[in-house]
Amino acid sequence: MFEVPSLGDLNVGATLPVTLLALGACVLLVVDLFIPRERKAITAWLAAIGLGVSLVLSLLSLSGTVQLGSGELAFSDMYRADRLTDTINVAALIAALLGVMVAYDYLERTRLQRGEYYVLLMFSAAGAMLMGAANDLVIVFIALELLSIPLYILSGFRRPQEASEESAMKYFLLGAFASGFLIYGIALIYGATGTTNLPEVWDAVADVVAANSAAKFLVMIGAGLVLVGLGFKVAAVPFHMWTPDVYQGAPTPVVAYMSVAAKVGGFAALVRVFGMGLSTFVLESGAPAAWQDTIWLIAVLTMLLGNVVAIVQSDLKRLLAYSTIAHAGYILIAVAAAGTAGLENTAAQAVVIYLIAYAFTNAGAFAVITAMEKDDASNTSLDALRGLASRCPWLAAAMVVFMLSLTGIPLTAGFVGKWFVFKVALQADLVAAAVVGVLTSAVSAYYYLRVVWMMYFEEGDGDAATPPALAWAIGVAAVGTLVLGALPYLLSDMAREITLAFGG
Repeated sequence: MFEVPSLGDLNVGATLPVTLLALGACVLLVVDLFIPRERKAITAWLAAIGLGVSLVLSLLSLSGTVQLGSGELAFSDMYRADRLTDTINVAALIAALLGVMVAYDYLERTRLQRGEYYVLLMFSAAGAMLMGAANDLVIVFIALELLSIPLYILSGFRRPQEASEESAMKYFLLGAFASGFLIYGIALIYGATGTTNLPEVWDAVADVVAANSAAKFLVMIGAGLVLVGLGFKVAAVPFHMWTPDVYQGAPTPVVAYMSVAAKVGGFAALVRVFGMGLSTFVLESGAPAAWQDTIWLIAVLTMLLGNVVAIVQSDLKRLLAYSTIAHAGYILIAVAAAGTAGLENTAAQAVVIYLIAYAFTNAGAFAVITAMEKDDASNTSLDALRGLASRCPWLAAAMVVFMLSLTGIPLTAGFVGKWFVFKVALQADLVAAAVVGVLTSAVSAYYYLRVVWMMYFEEGDGDAATPPALAWAIGVAAVGTLVLGALPYLLSDMAREITLAFGG
């Protein structure tokens, strides 16, 4: 018989950041009905306040100033409120706040100002946060859908523009297909272990391996299918096909948010599922996890394809789309390192550090494109960058910061992220993956620095619109990128105490 969970089992206090955000989105959805179309700034401000409250709560919990709830576990052990949860919350909420700031003026000038934009963004952010807190495979699936479905809708927000509708349809169809792989993989893991609770999966997989049971083949196939589902979400090769078309067709503010939020949620789930639940899945005693070789090979292919194909792109949005594919490869190196016994926590720390650095950098780069883009979604080609430094010096300077960070130049947040990823890769003896990562970073310098060259050393015409909210978003992203690069201990201290839970 179904047992109704007690208040102690729910432990709602531990889930306050994501619970308040989800409830706030529900309330805002109703409130927005009474806000006139010409006053949607109120909806934007209310969304920003809701995201800000959740961010403050997450930062207070991260610093230890406030203890939320009565323990780590909530929602009948399906939600884990630990250090990893707090840091993923911070990354997702930073992306969402920047997303609101980037979108407001864009929606005004393109006459797309509809309050549901901000509500959908809040729901999507809640999904990313839940993926970071998942202590159960069921929560992973529910959170993935909560993250993804609003993004499908937001991608088509410029309807009836054909490119936007096409990007939404492609994203939805491929996303639904990937969700099928994920749920089937979860079913196979449940069939092999008898549970979907990740610490219990950890115990059960260890027993399956020790007994050399035939169930290990179910675990292997299930892990592969889960990897396909989550690999689509983070745009890893060969599950990346949707990325360039969706990024080019979707509204640029949506891409600014989506490029970060999808990776934050996807990689958080990968760390939870593989670094926590399946870390005991080994084929030989003392060997790394059976999935490690597969993930680092995918990482290598992802870095190679993303960086090489980006070189030939003439559209800035497509260039950054392949750039995001390449960066998924870098982060996957750290996920692969979690397959080495004793490095699970260090690998999770490297993933989180990279994600926070990436949140400021990539959202800022797309914010600059938003400033350049015309109302009809044109003017996003590389040629539009020519002479930008003479027309809008501060905007060009901000873009230089983002390009240097994406390259991984010292004193930027991107360098800090790559440093920790390559460091844990060497600790896990993934030397080949680390070498490919360094070499492809050098390759990426060509197309990133080409952007800088065109802004400062070539002539062009045109202008860029930087209204207040957008200017603030670009400024916050640039300052965050530089501060985290100059003071890397801010990131390392934030991630230092991340510990994955093991055992039932």
